[in-house]
Amino acid sequence: MNRPIRSIALLGVLAAALPAACTAQQSPTVAAAASQAVTPPTAAPIVTGLPDFTRLVERVGPAVVNISAEIAPAQRNPRSQMPPGFEEFFRQFGMPMPGMPDGPGGGGTSLGSGFIISDDGYVLTNHHVISGADKVTVTTSDRREFSAEVVGSDEQYDVALLKIDADNLRWLRAGQSSGLQPGQWVVAIGSPFGLDHSVTAGIVSAVGRSNPYAGQQYVPFIQTDVAINRGNSGGPLLNTSGEVVGINSQIFSNSGGYMGVSFAIPIDLAMNAVEQIKETGEVRRGMLGVNIQPVSPDMARAMGLSDSRGAIVSNVQPGSAAEKAGIRRMDVIRAFNGTRINDASDLPPIVGAVAPGSKATVQVLRDGKEVSLDLVVGAESAQGGTAARGAQGGSGGAATAPAGTNALGITARDLDTATRQRLGIEAREGVLLEQVDPRVTRESGLRPGDVVLQVGRDSVASAADFNRALAGVKDGETVMLLVSRGGTTQFVAVTAPAG
Repeated sequence: MNRPIRSIALLGVLAAALPAACTAQQSPTVAAAASQAVTPPTAAPIVTGLPDFTRLVERVGPAVVNISAEIAPAQRNPRSQMPPGFEEFFRQFGMPMPGMPDGPGGGGTSLGSGFIISDDGYVLTNHHVISGADKVTVTTSDRREFSAEVVGSDEQYDVALLKIDADNLRWLRAGQSSGLQPGQWVVAIGSPFGLDHSVTAGIVSAVGRSNPYAGQQYVPFIQTDVAINRGNSGGPLLNTSGEVVGINSQIFSNSGGYMGVSFAIPIDLAMNAVEQIKETGEVRRGMLGVNIQPVSPDMARAMGLSDSRGAIVSNVQPGSAAEKAGIRRMDVIRAFNGTRINDASDLPPIVGAVAPGSKATVQVLRDGKEVSLDLVVGAESAQGGTAARGAQGGSGGAATAPAGTNALGITARDLDTATRQRLGIEAREGVLLEQVDPRVTRESGLRPGDVVLQVGRDSVASAADFNRALAGVKDGETVMLLVSRGGTTQFVAVTAPAG
């Protein structure tokens, strides 16, 4: 697809490099082709003027509401429950940061935004705006206050559905977030810092963004440059037709204030959650029962892949949909139900959106070959399907003497029964690393105390197995090791150091 573009560009360069006398003798056909290689200097602007949002705001503004959630001191979530790095980079701004009280004894009032989605009083906002609240009050644009019932909410999607006792309300129509494209104009309405019905505008910066710091693996966020601040949380993100395309949820910030990167929950996903909450009172998501990680260039090289697209499976949970379908460790998931998986973060939102019990097809790369597997999607567990087990570090509990080092410069020991039980590692696999070549540690992060479960696709249950599996590795060759550390299991691409 790119070949014609490269050809035209090359033709333009050659034409520019020729002397004037030579170009004067070109044929009309060649001269015409050369003239098309440059952008005409008098071309009309692609974008003209700026949008006027006054009519849009006048029409949709009355459906945007303020939300006040009174939170008792005992309901505050401790700061220790926040994911690592969350405080420094992502601050959810609908309520004070956990552990930062804004009232006596850590209690107080959380202020946020929301919007009416039906004329009979259903209101949509963020879960974190009303989480732990004893009393929720909705204030409409005409200053009427209503005590709101929390119909249901979902922490993973960060969506909450409220109900107020009112009729004939102005409400917002849901658009289609699936059709959003970078560069489109979007508008946010909310109450930053308690400033009612503040309007900000910008463009869609990206779609399908993952947010590792928020712990919301099932949400393909809409990233925008719309100015969002504390109090905007739960308010609508609108397209130029006045339709809701997202719920403003988070910001990327080092200071806690707006820095040009904002995130919204796609309305398609939010409305799916609304329907489930109305019907069952909860949100159920599909689950494969695998642990996955991105495919690095080193991994792709070690596995002989032509590119690093997809999600590599580092663990398959016993009894899960994945195990029943025949998915194995080191499989690279490249598509789910026909949807391409470019990165590991693409997979959870796609699977999560599928109803448990539905039939699906997964395409994987295994030993360089494409394999298609049919399965019945499972249901998300209480732990979200990520219950991996692994080593806690340290070298205690090894029973036998270390085996000799190998091409990777690693010395490994067998694991005794007590250590296996402590680390939750089955008897049929696992060796403890005692010494690691500093060059290997520097390049791959592998270190003493790690437990290696597999070399490539081969399980290793002893130091002898480990060294046997590495016997054919040469200097400069890259090999895949499945490593357990600190409760997680993941593949690491390790290159044998030269000399």
